[in-house]
Amino acid sequence: MHDFGKILRGAWRLTIPYFLSEEKWVALGLLATVLSLNLAQNGLDLVMNYWHGAFFNALQEKDASAFVQLFLFWYKGQAGFITLAIPSIIFGVASIYLQQSLQIRWRRWLTKRMIDEWIDDRIYYRLGLLHQENDTATDNPDQRISDDIRDFTSDTLSIGFSFISNAVTLVMFLGVLWSLSGAMTIFGFHIPGYMLWGALIYSIIGTLLTHLIGRKLIYLRFVQQRYEANLRFALVRVRENSEGIALYHGEAEERATAKSRFGDIVINWYAMLRRYLGLNSFSSGYDLIASVFPYVMAAPHYFSGQITLGGLQRTSQAFSRVQGSLSWFVSSYTTLASWGAVVSRLSTFQDALNQARAAERNRAATLSGASDTTASSPVPAHPNDVVVKGLNLSLPTGEVLLHQDELVLSAGQNIRIKGRSGSGKSTLFRALAGIWPFGSVQSIHIPGRFLFLPQRPYLPLGSLRRAVTYPLNPSSVSDEQIADAMHAMRLDHLIPRLDQTDQWSHRLSGGEQQRIALARALLVRPDWLFMDEATANLDSESEQEAYQALRQKLPETTIVSIAHGEATSAYHDRTVILHRPEPDQTGMLRPA
Repeated sequence: MHDFGKILRGAWRLTIPYFLSEEKWVALGLLATVLSLNLAQNGLDLVMNYWHGAFFNALQEKDASAFVQLFLFWYKGQAGFITLAIPSIIFGVASIYLQQSLQIRWRRWLTKRMIDEWIDDRIYYRLGLLHQENDTATDNPDQRISDDIRDFTSDTLSIGFSFISNAVTLVMFLGVLWSLSGAMTIFGFHIPGYMLWGALIYSIIGTLLTHLIGRKLIYLRFVQQRYEANLRFALVRVRENSEGIALYHGEAEERATAKSRFGDIVINWYAMLRRYLGLNSFSSGYDLIASVFPYVMAAPHYFSGQITLGGLQRTSQAFSRVQGSLSWFVSSYTTLASWGAVVSRLSTFQDALNQARAAERNRAATLSGASDTTASSPVPAHPNDVVVKGLNLSLPTGEVLLHQDELVLSAGQNIRIKGRSGSGKSTLFRALAGIWPFGSVQSIHIPGRFLFLPQRPYLPLGSLRRAVTYPLNPSSVSDEQIADAMHAMRLDHLIPRLDQTDQWSHRLSGGEQQRIALARALLVRPDWLFMDEATANLDSESEQEAYQALRQKLPETTIVSIAHGEATSAYHDRTVILHRPEPDQTGMLRPA
């Protein structure tokens, strides 16, 4: 199987943290209970082997009394069928229930952990930037957190318990098969326990051939899951951008994209299908032969009178148990292939999270260390100013975008930043917000509270109230405060719909969405408000009204805007131009 050792190491890294977590005693208790129930089932299987011998001997001897008693409860020290069946059913049902309870607890813990690791330190943002630049980065984290964790926890428990159960069955029935099969002379060679050796050889041949036929399935399953996720992502994009696509009449292009991505699924599906065809053909023949093989091997002893009909049944059943346990790899190969693909996807996702988190912490440590080294520097004349030193911003490709030895934004002085498209204005804001991971900065000092408004507002799922108050807790803001902020931004018509749940990012126009974001600023009341073309979707008159409302409602807030329209110049005290002569040259901020 494709790099199975690596898959096992990945599964171990994903598994062990849960069983060492704060839930470890509950998890280990459930694990031990399910394992005990499975072992009890194994013990009942061994007792059933003796029952088969007695039951079929009663048939051979036409002993009706023994037959009935063996079917019911007890006969001469041998438990009857019903006596064995009742606990077997109870153990089986309890095992399934407790295993699924363990599965959902594990899935809940692992999902929470990965969501935290993905969202904390804005790792989701860093991974998104990396994925935009190269296709080797983590793709479709939503699928990995949702689908892959579900499949991993379910399949890991099923495969693990199945493997242990088969291993115990093998140990239990080895001695039974050895004692029942006796010896056979073949071509002058005396072979004791010949049926045991037959089961071993048969299983080894089956395992090797299964691996040879299906070894590429893990990779193909991995790729298939990726292609499926890519198709879903493309379709979600159509849903989320339906208006833009409709206005552009881009249906043909979107149809072609969806068909192309589905074409990848079909091509890979046929590659998988060819492997499954060979694997299933072999497995079907292997299982069919295995159903009669023990009878063929035990028949000489039965016909010679060395064993009874009951002995034949016991021997056949013991052979099937041993052969089935030894062939566990054969019967589980398809499941193992799917599980291996899931482990690979989750492992790469976990590795990407770890690497991104390490890079982010190194960046933060460097920034913190730089701040510490400058702690003895003279205190700025105006400690309420934004001061940035040693700013070097790069693109993910490594190209230097902006260099500034020192940047000072004076408190109380509203500033407008202008520059050509692609000069790095938005990237500068991202760096000030502490989310841009590429480049370096010696120190950043932003006093007080600050809020960044992007050009495209984010509207969370849920009610309009939640959208207006985001990222505040809606319960922390009164209805009067919300209504006042919305009135200031000319959103009175939406006030009655505050508690209505809808897809507001689709329901509201671009201008209304930007007004929602501006209303948030009135609720947050930051000391510094950074606006990245946050009024670009408003007409000139509405844009001036919005800035006027901000100046009136937030007199203590310093506004730093990226804006091109001259209509906003009257609401700023100073204009700075980000000058980048050519796309491949380094930019620098200069006074207008």
